[in-house]
Amino acid sequence: MPWIVTAALFSIGAWVLYHQLATVDLRHVLTEARQTPWYILTLAILATGGSYAALIGYDWSALRYIDKPLPMPVISLGSFLGYAMSNTIGAGPITGGAVRYRIYSALGLSAQDIAGVAAFASIAFGFGTTIIGFAALIYNPYALNHMVDLSPEIIRWSSVVIVIISSGVLFWLSATGASVSLRGVRLQAPSPKLLLAQFGFTFVDVLLAAVTLYLLLPPNDLSFATFLAVFAAALMAGVISHVPGGVGVLETVIIAALPSSVSVQQAATGLLLFRAIYFLLPFGIALILIALTEARAASGRVLTPMMTVLSPLTRSVSALIPLAMAVMMLVSGLFLMMSSLIPPTSEITEHLNMLTPLAVIEGGALMASILGAMMLVIAHGLLRRVQGAWWLAIITLAAGIVASLANGLDAPRALFLGIALAILWPTKREFFRTTRLTRNAFSLRWTLLIGGIAITAVSVLFFAHKAVPYDHELWWKFATDQTAPRSLRAGLVGMVVLILSLLVFALRPGKMTHALPTCAELEKARSIAMAQPDAKANIALTGDKCLMFSESGDSFLMYRIKGRSWIALHEPFGKKSELAELAWAFHDAAYAANARPVFYSIGTSMIPLWLEMGLALVKMGEEAVVPLPQFSLNGPSRKRLRTTYNRALRDGLSFEVISPPYADDLLPHLREISNAWLKTKSGGEKGFSVGAFDTDVISRAPIALIRHDDRIVAFATLWVTDQNQSVNVDLMRHVDDAPSGMMEFLFTSLLLHFSEQGYAEFSLGNAPLSGLEARRGSSLSTRLGALVYQHGRQFYNFAGLRTFKDKFDPEWEPVYVAVPPRANILSVAADVVSLINNAPTKPETDPSPA
Repeated sequence: MPWIVTAALFSIGAWVLYHQLATVDLRHVLTEARQTPWYILTLAILATGGSYAALIGYDWSALRYIDKPLPMPVISLGSFLGYAMSNTIGAGPITGGAVRYRIYSALGLSAQDIAGVAAFASIAFGFGTTIIGFAALIYNPYALNHMVDLSPEIIRWSSVVIVIISSGVLFWLSATGASVSLRGVRLQAPSPKLLLAQFGFTFVDVLLAAVTLYLLLPPNDLSFATFLAVFAAALMAGVISHVPGGVGVLETVIIAALPSSVSVQQAATGLLLFRAIYFLLPFGIALILIALTEARAASGRVLTPMMTVLSPLTRSVSALIPLAMAVMMLVSGLFLMMSSLIPPTSEITEHLNMLTPLAVIEGGALMASILGAMMLVIAHGLLRRVQGAWWLAIITLAAGIVASLANGLDAPRALFLGIALAILWPTKREFFRTTRLTRNAFSLRWTLLIGGIAITAVSVLFFAHKAVPYDHELWWKFATDQTAPRSLRAGLVGMVVLILSLLVFALRPGKMTHALPTCAELEKARSIAMAQPDAKANIALTGDKCLMFSESGDSFLMYRIKGRSWIALHEPFGKKSELAELAWAFHDAAYAANARPVFYSIGTSMIPLWLEMGLALVKMGEEAVVPLPQFSLNGPSRKRLRTTYNRALRDGLSFEVISPPYADDLLPHLREISNAWLKTKSGGEKGFSVGAFDTDVISRAPIALIRHDDRIVAFATLWVTDQNQSVNVDLMRHVDDAPSGMMEFLFTSLLLHFSEQGYAEFSLGNAPLSGLEARRGSSLSTRLGALVYQHGRQFYNFAGLRTFKDKFDPEWEPVYVAVPPRANILSVAADVVSLINNAPTKPETDPSPA
C-alpha cells in the first residue's frame, strides 16, 4: 500500500506539472540551461556545499545528544554519504532505512542509537522547517496568494500562533527535560544549548538550499523572504508525499507560487538546474568517493593516519555499493533513453547531424534507446550483487559511449557514461552472486519503478515533440532533420526491449525442488555441520526440513514451506563467503514463487543482509548463552546453585556424558522414558525447530544421562561439532517420579562438564517473548508478545522459563524473525507453529531425486 500511495501522489504531481508546463518548449529550456552564466552556477554550487555542510551539523548534534561523539572527519564523511544518497534516492521503490543503518552501524552505533539519531534528525528538520517557513510568512503573508485563498491577515496571525506554539513546545520540553515518543523510540528533550545549535544548523541548511534555487531562477520582484516561505512549504510537501526527492511535488509548488513576471519556461530552467546541482552533483561526488574508497581497499595500500581514523566508516562502503551502483545505472539508463527522445539542443550537434550518414544517426538513436532499456533491467541485478549484472553494466556503458558519439557526436553524454564506467570498474569484488539476473523482476516495488520510468519516457517524448502533429507516416520518415520520427522509433524499440527483457527472464520457471533430503544429502549436510563452530547446524540432520546447498556444495540452508510462507530456520551454515549468496537465492526463489521469504530464529550476525533484502526484523525472544570459561560453582554468587548441586549428589543423583556407539539396550530404554514423558504432554512429538526421538539421529550424538541409584531417570541429547566451540541441548526427557532439583542438577553438570572439556559456550535455548517491551509506540506484535509474556502463565510459563535459566548467569542474546515489511506477522507465526506441531519425518528409504 505505501508504494501505491507514493505512486499515486507522484502521478498527481506529474499530471499537474505537465499541465503547468504546457507552454514550455523543452529545447528552449535546455538551451537556456546551457547559457546560464558561470558565476551563477558557481554561487549555486557554493550554496549547495554550505547546505550540505550544515547537514553535517544534524549528525554532530544527534551524536552528542545520544552521548556518542565521534571524530569530526568520520562524522563529516558519514553524514555527506548518507545525505547525498538519501536526498537523491529518498525512501522510494529501491531503498529504505538501510543506508543510514549501514553507515552508522559501521561507526559502532547500536540499532537503538541509530533510531535515536534518525528520530532526532527528523524532529529537528520538521520543527525547524515549520518555524522558518511560518516566520517568513509573518514577514510577508502575501507569499502564498497564488495557492491559498486566505486573507493576508489570517495567514500572518495564524503563522504567529504556529511559530509561538512550536517554539514554546520545544523550549518547554528542553527546559523541563521532558521526553517524547516517536515510532516506539522515546527521546529525551535536548539541552537548550544543543537545541539552539541544532536550530541554527536547520536554519542554515534550509536558507542555503533556498539560496541555491533563488540564484538559478531569473531575477524577479519576489523578495527572498517571500521565496523562503514558498521554498519551505515546497520542502514539507515533498517530504510528506514520500516521493523520492520530492520529484514533481516540489516543482509544482514552486511554479504555482512564483509571480507572473517569471515565465513558466524560466522557472522550469531554474528548477532543472537546481535538481542537477543540489541533488545529482552531491550524489555524483558520493559515488566517486565510494569508488575511490573501494579502489583503495582493493589495492591493499598502507593506510595513512587519516584513513585509519576513517577505516570504520570505509568498511561500510561495501554494503552501500550495490544500492549506489544500481541507482547510478538507473540514472544512466534513464539519461540514455531520454537523450534518444529529445531533439538536439546545440547548433554544433545539428550541424554534425547534417554531415553524419543517416544510417549512423538512426542507428545511434535506436542503440541508445535499447541500451537505456537494458540498463534499467541490469540495475535490478546490481542491487542484488549479481556478478553477471556487473559485466553487463560495463559492456552497456561502453556501448552507450559509442552510441552517444554516433548520435550527433554527443560528447557530454559520452563523458557522463564514461564517468559512470570509471566509478563502476573498481567495485567488481562486491558483485559475487551467480544467480539469474532478473529473478524477482516483477516484484511490486520494482514494477512500479519501471512503470513510472516508462510513463515518464513516453511523457517526455510527447512533450519534446508536442509541436509536431502526429501522423502514421512519421514512423517511416528517414532524414537527418526528422528528429520526431526518430524519437518515436527509438521510444518504441526501447519499450519493446524493456518489456521483452522482463518477460523472458522473470517468467522463466525456477529449478528448485522441495523434497525432503535423501540419505546422501543428509550425510553431505552432516559433514558441513560438523565443521561449524555453531552447534545449531545439527538441527538440519533431523531430516524434516528441505535443504538448499550452495553451488560448491560447501554450505546449506534449511527450510520448509507452509502456505505462502517459505520459512528458513536460522542463518545459512557453511563458508562465510557463500552465506549471503545462499540467503539471497532463497529470498529470490520465494518471491519468484509469489511467496514470502521468512528467516526464523536468527541472531544479529547478518542484520545488514536482512536490511539489504528489505526485510523487517521482529524480536521473538532471547537466547540464553553461558560463557563456559568463566563458569564454576565457586564464589558467593553461585552459593544457591552450589547448594542445590551438592544436595542432588547427596540424594544419589549421578551424571555422565556418553558417546556412540551405544549398548544395544540403551536406546530402547531411553525410548520408553521418552514415550512416558510424551504422554504427559499435549500434541506429541514436535519438529522443524526442535528435534524428535529419532533413533538414527540420537545414535550418532552424545547423550547426557542422569541416574538415581543406578536407575536412569533422565537423559538429554546433545549437539556438538568437531570445532568443540559450542554445545546445544536437543531433547530433554525424564521419568514421572524424577527427584526434585533434577533439571537444575542436569544443567549444572552439563556446564561443568563442557567447561572442563574446553568448550567456549553452552546454549540453554530460547526464552520465547523474553525482552519484549509493551511501551508506547511499539508494534502491535511486540506489545501482544510482551502482554502474553507477563500475563500468560495459564498458557505457558514464559517468565518462569527465563527465571530458571537466569540461575546460570547467561548472556541474553536477541533472537529475531525476518519477514517482508507488509507481511502479516500473526499469519507467519501460525505457519511456524503449524510446522513445529506437524513437521514431517525424514524418509526411511533413499528416494530418487525429484
